[in-house]
Amino acid sequence: MKQKQLLFGTAYYDEYMPESRIDQDFTLMRQAGMNVIRIAESTWSTWEPENGKFCFDSLHRMLEGAKRHGLSVIVGTPTYAIPSWLEKKYPDILAETHSGRPHYGGRQLMDITHPGYLAHCERIIRALLREVMPYDNVIGFQLDNETKHYDTCSPRAQEKFRRYLEGKFGTVEALNKAMGFAYWSNALGSWDDLPDVRGTINGSYAAEYEAFQRSLVTDFLAWQRAIVDEYRRPEQFVTHNFDFDWEPFHAVGMQPDVDQNKAVSAVTTVGCDIYYPTANRFTGVEIGFCTDLARGLKQGENFLVLETQAQGPLRSFPLPGQLRLAAFSLLSGGANMVEYWHWHSIHNAIECYWKGVLSHDLTPGKAYEEVASIGRDMRRLSPKLVNLKRTSRVALMLSNRSLSAIRHDASFSGFAYNRDAVMPYYNALFRLNIPCDIVWDDCRDLARYDLLVVPGLYCAEDSLVEALRKYVENGGCLLAGPRSFFTDRNASIRHETQPYGMTEVFGLHYDQFCPGEGYEPGVGHFMELLRLHPGTESLRGYQNPAFSEYSAAALHAFGRGKAAYIGADFEEGILAELFRGILPRLGVELPGETWPLILREGTNDENRRIRYALNCAGSALSYTPGESCTELLTGKRIAPGESVALSPWGVAILEY
Repeated sequence: MKQKQLLFGTAYYDEYMPESRIDQDFTLMRQAGMNVIRIAESTWSTWEPENGKFCFDSLHRMLEGAKRHGLSVIVGTPTYAIPSWLEKKYPDILAETHSGRPHYGGRQLMDITHPGYLAHCERIIRALLREVMPYDNVIGFQLDNETKHYDTCSPRAQEKFRRYLEGKFGTVEALNKAMGFAYWSNALGSWDDLPDVRGTINGSYAAEYEAFQRSLVTDFLAWQRAIVDEYRRPEQFVTHNFDFDWEPFHAVGMQPDVDQNKAVSAVTTVGCDIYYPTANRFTGVEIGFCTDLARGLKQGENFLVLETQAQGPLRSFPLPGQLRLAAFSLLSGGANMVEYWHWHSIHNAIECYWKGVLSHDLTPGKAYEEVASIGRDMRRLSPKLVNLKRTSRVALMLSNRSLSAIRHDASFSGFAYNRDAVMPYYNALFRLNIPCDIVWDDCRDLARYDLLVVPGLYCAEDSLVEALRKYVENGGCLLAGPRSFFTDRNASIRHETQPYGMTEVFGLHYDQFCPGEGYEPGVGHFMELLRLHPGTESLRGYQNPAFSEYSAAALHAFGRGKAAYIGADFEEGILAELFRGILPRLGVELPGETWPLILREGTNDENRRIRYALNCAGSALSYTPGESCTELLTGKRIAPGESVALSPWGVAILEY
């Protein structure tokens, strides 16, 4: 979605405030260059304190105050945290999970298939929308909040799963074969024998249930979108704040519990929540991955960052300059909005130390001053920075199926798809300043990329294998990581030679693999003992003399293209060295600059090149653009050969 200007703002919760101060807060927001707030997604019990009794006084205070102060508003549907009266009415509304049923108190505990929950969701959504529709400063709607399936395993959900399986496999005989149910006498005689998913020892069955659970999220968001569409004006967008997988307090990799590639059909504009590590843990990699993924959800369209940290939790307190660096890093990835979670630090409950733009004293401090400096620059430079279009000739492929299969295979104990398979490969590309798109394993439009990277593609259906073969044969370059192509779509291990269907492409095969620990220095969970075919070049061997006859990484020409295979999950330094050697052989030119100087660029609405120079380190450095350009933050003209100084955690924005 193209925008007229950058959006810059914050989530705002009048209902959390110790006292009403809307005019004071909104004045401070405008002084900080903010032009948008997000409201309403967390406050069902405020809008409906008793069953069927609505009170929208706080809502109208915020909407009317925002209008007085020239603030646009994004309204969230308040369905991700239910009021206590609803749990009392339906004791089974809380999700029955692999771990049992939780007690009321937290958020996102409900069964999203529960008919009572859905009926009350629809009622509160419609009531809320009727209240907000008269306000012309409402520019869009957010569906729910970081929606997941919450591991619902209720009898209702499992009955839906049974119908899902019947529709997909047709007969129990076909299901038995696909799942390998003969093992330990799990084979079914009829659909009535389908076992409870919570007891299964079958990874294929468990992974299939996770795929089904993800489909519940897709359906739920589409259902909410249909309701919102009955009320919204054509110019009002619909979004959702997709989040990612989590390490403590920051994003890492794709969200395991949502098929975002499908769920995105429920929105007109992609939105996301991006939280990142700070202090000396700030690398820029997490922001890079999340923005590339968000941009890929609608084939390169710009997106909205609906949440990112201001002062954040105690373990993610940003050093001076890091808020500024993060904000412009988000824009460099294609964001058209940066919105903080949240405006004011909350005085009660579990997130009271997840601090906002204002601290608990609710007065402007150092964080506010840095945010205000960002807002002033965004407002001034908005015509040049909005709607940045990025292109890439390299793509990295993700797979929900592989994630689930790896999670349920005991041999992968301690190995996580996002952390250990995907992020090391993305990290290597990012640190070498190789622009990268994110695609999913249903993508067949591969010819637009010179290089396709497939880390940990453990599940690969035949049509994908064939597409990758043709991609290389027709001139593309492929780089694959260990454990790729090992199972089919149902996570059933192939009985053919590995890597399945690709031995001719990579010019190698293997029949043995083992862990790295205790066998090979610098290797983590897996090392495959690669046997090379004639004409295949070994790029790295193993140090252990017992494995001297095998290769650890190899390169092979196939058809008009080339394919490289890395057979071990090497530690970061070794993997980076491999990438520096492999990528030029696969037709990817390496820039002269590497991390901590990150360069990201695109084209603006004026068809001018915009390049962000991002210093992802706590020491100063300089960058020589090489061509004449203008540094937009300072307005300084840069002559050919002249350098730009970057302070610790500094940013330069260059227009060519």
